[in-house]
Amino acid sequence: MFSVYIVGCSERADDDELIAARLLRTDPTPGSTIEVDSTITVSFDTNPGNVDVDVGTATTSGKTVTINGPFPEGKFTITLTWKDGNRNLTYTVGSSDPDVTLPEQVPDPEPIAPDRMVIIPEGEYLMGSTDEESDNDEQPEHIVYIDAFFIDETEVTNAEFKEFILANPQWQKNQIDERFTDDDYLNDWDRNNFPDDEDDHPVRYVSWYAAMAYAKWVGKRLPTEAEWEKAARGGLNGRKYPWGDLISERKSNYGRNIGHTTPVRKYTPNDYGVYDMAGNVWEWCLDEYQSNFYGNSPRENPVAGADSIEEIVNDFENIVEDRNLRGSGWNGNPAWLRAANRYGDSPTYAGIGALGFRCAKDIE
Repeated sequence: MFSVYIVGCSERADDDELIAARLLRTDPTPGSTIEVDSTITVSFDTNPGNVDVDVGTATTSGKTVTINGPFPEGKFTITLTWKDGNRNLTYTVGSSDPDVTLPEQVPDPEPIAPDRMVIIPEGEYLMGSTDEESDNDEQPEHIVYIDAFFIDETEVTNAEFKEFILANPQWQKNQIDERFTDDDYLNDWDRNNFPDDEDDHPVRYVSWYAAMAYAKWVGKRLPTEAEWEKAARGGLNGRKYPWGDLISERKSNYGRNIGHTTPVRKYTPNDYGVYDMAGNVWEWCLDEYQSNFYGNSPRENPVAGADSIEEIVNDFENIVEDRNLRGSGWNGNPAWLRAANRYGDSPTYAGIGALGFRCAKDIE
């Protein structure tokens, strides 16, 4: 099995332009061993127009592109370029000389997730919603490609956050700079002590600044909004909730059914192994909340309000624009629990008892 590195450079076309051609499948599958004179067939969802390749010869017929050899022996990569994007396709050609043995290809090792984190695989998904409960800021639905990343299995707990404030007194309830929160910060804590018997409940009443500071302290960051939604969907494209289309009190803490937060592993995780992506507490995301962002969102690894993740992380204390909130909380209605639901608020906002966060981390 061989690794295939896919790079997309296209952006969503404007509403008055033709829909961007999207690559659907390739035969043989990238990573395969082929012959020198093989033919590779690439299928698109619409006619891609002129298609160029840097290895072999490409011929376009409708929605299908055929790439003919000869191809070089050993492992090689074809860069396929069309009007709306490009992809890299990697193959291996066996030697035509029976006396020559090519070295065995060793697949890249699977990244090992840090403790209490899971890997969210790279790939495309359908972001946003057009269902009957969707809001204007969830539209248009659009395809987004996200690099693989790590995300916390659970929301950050009271016990974990206490370790942070004890090591960083400037973020304690009575010492935090007023620039970084409103009056509700850690509202349910008694000085540096969280409520009794809630060590494994998610921390709440936390501003975006405090969440960012915690994430930086543990060598992580907050997920972007696009990363968060991909993780929440658990691979289920187009479904309302992380588990499917039907709301269930057995799968989430919402609607004041319990009346308080619950332990972070009380409910079954989604198919990516992530808990509480709907309900329990709202979760801060890294990037800026822009109600019309989906109209011009980049197709690959979008970050609202900045050119990069690093730009936000390195200057977070000077940011004042609203930030994204996702997932809803124990007091939220079913419509707010939808994976596509969006909300934004000031980074100083500490919530009304249902606002927390979880962390993400790049794969290096």
